[in-house]
Amino acid sequence: MGIAKSWRYSGKVLIFANNHHHNHKISKKDKILKGQHHHCVIWPPETAVVGGGGQRRRISWTVVCGVLLFVLGLVSFFTGHVASDLEWCSHRLVKRRLWKKKVGRFSAVRVDIWKSDFSKFYYGCSERSPYYAPPTHQRLSNGYLLIAASGGLNQQRTGITDAVVVARILNATLVIPELDHHSYWKDNSDFANIFDVDWFISFLAKDVPVVKRVPDKFMRSLEKPPYTMRVPRKSEPQFYLDEVLPILVKRRVLQLTKFDYRLANDLDEELQRLRCRVNYHALRFTKPIQNLGQKIVMEMRKMAPRFIAIHLRFEPDMLAFSGCYYGGGDKERSELGEIRKRWATLPETSPDGERKRGKCPLTPHEVGLMLRALGFENNTYLYVASGEIYGGDETLKPLRELFPNFYTKETLASEALEPFLPYSSRLAAIDYIVCDESDVFVTNNNGNMAKILAGRRRYMGHKRTIRPNAKKLNALFLKRDKIPWESFAKKVKAAQQGFLGEPDEMKTGRGEFHEYPSTCICKKPFKFSDLDINYNKSQNLTKLPFNPEAETEYGRNEEDQGVHNVQSLVTMEKKGGVDFLVD
Repeated sequence: MGIAKSWRYSGKVLIFANNHHHNHKISKKDKILKGQHHHCVIWPPETAVVGGGGQRRRISWTVVCGVLLFVLGLVSFFTGHVASDLEWCSHRLVKRRLWKKKVGRFSAVRVDIWKSDFSKFYYGCSERSPYYAPPTHQRLSNGYLLIAASGGLNQQRTGITDAVVVARILNATLVIPELDHHSYWKDNSDFANIFDVDWFISFLAKDVPVVKRVPDKFMRSLEKPPYTMRVPRKSEPQFYLDEVLPILVKRRVLQLTKFDYRLANDLDEELQRLRCRVNYHALRFTKPIQNLGQKIVMEMRKMAPRFIAIHLRFEPDMLAFSGCYYGGGDKERSELGEIRKRWATLPETSPDGERKRGKCPLTPHEVGLMLRALGFENNTYLYVASGEIYGGDETLKPLRELFPNFYTKETLASEALEPFLPYSSRLAAIDYIVCDESDVFVTNNNGNMAKILAGRRRYMGHKRTIRPNAKKLNALFLKRDKIPWESFAKKVKAAQQGFLGEPDEMKTGRGEFHEYPSTCICKKPFKFSDLDINYNKSQNLTKLPFNPEAETEYGRNEEDQGVHNVQSLVTMEKKGGVDFLVD
């Protein structure tokens, strides 16, 4: 069909159409391909230039550095000594060239902070291949697989997704997973209280047989109770075939406990796409959760055509687990220290060291400063998804002052929310829906919900997702009072390059799959018919009218929902650093 898998957008070619742009300024470094109707501006990679014969030949700096390292190896081999200074210089040269190349790539475009200009080139793809084998019938499978998920809602979501894949690997019949009732959140919700069970079973009928329970007649025929085991984290498919399958075949019913992140990150393409079908399509929330989530989204849309959703993990357990310190004195150290004792295996950490390494969640105030520095005005509407904030309203006060239009599920649907209040996982599901439907999703951490939603938003069209570059931002926050706001904002924008949810932020196959589902992201074929339109839009940066979605993907039944909220590409060359647009 002419559609190739890809995770990265080749941003080296920008097409300008029409014959009305002859005054467009192009640097001497650029190559210009001129035709009757089109001009192509190509940014070449960083290169060294060698003259000879009247013709300039370009040699990649990668090749130059490679030669230097080869010579270094020869010197070391014959002399028995390592030319450490030369090695150090070559490494510094490589890193410097890579950094300049990265900054140069961003300096070629003006970044719209509300949407990704490149999202129109990609769509989510998780369909089965023509060679995908149909599942074995329940009676002919190798046995029944019971799963006990672990953690909060989104951690359990990863476990459920991987459980389906493991059932496929083992040729087993999957029993609807059992949710965790004993974790920190103490939620006794079952699978059917959160997810649509019938939809889950029917949607996966072409992948694995799924049943609500092991048949009673079959259970009574067993000589021994179901065998229980726990597999190592990130286990490869071969481990399941070698270690788990023989037990399943022998005992016929097998339970895997604490099933979270128990399957390897890198799998073959068919299994990765199965992960996407489960996570983005089969796991659909129940009607009561869907309806309340959509009601809150509609309330936000009534007040503003677009809004930001912030997943603010600043609960006491989160801060205690992180081992970070936020200036609360002995009271904070004592309170969080007691909570931290719940995890006996956590090592001793240095709060300052954790902050320098970018491991500490941003405070609400720091999140607000980051957003204002990126260019969001104080009249922007915020939806804040959070639990119990450590420090309460006093901690949230600076964020409210920076963004007075501050809303939560409690303020928008207090009465409708009452039946859900005893159940933390159902409350998290409501926040999940609102965050996913937002125009911009922002996190102050890199926890499970942040990763799961980042992956989903990539799959659904690369909707703007802002993750804090905490390592660089924390250094800036420490100097906030010593530098002018304009300089601070410029440095924040530079630090956030590569953390805005663009398609090319992570190389294919890198990163955690639930956050970067590269196998399930396909590139659309390029259409030259759109050249004139793209050029006109690059010449006229006007405010695009808001076009709300007519329906939400939570209520659709299509196997692949594709990209929604796709906007046009706007590309502008700019001298200097990155320019963040707020239209």
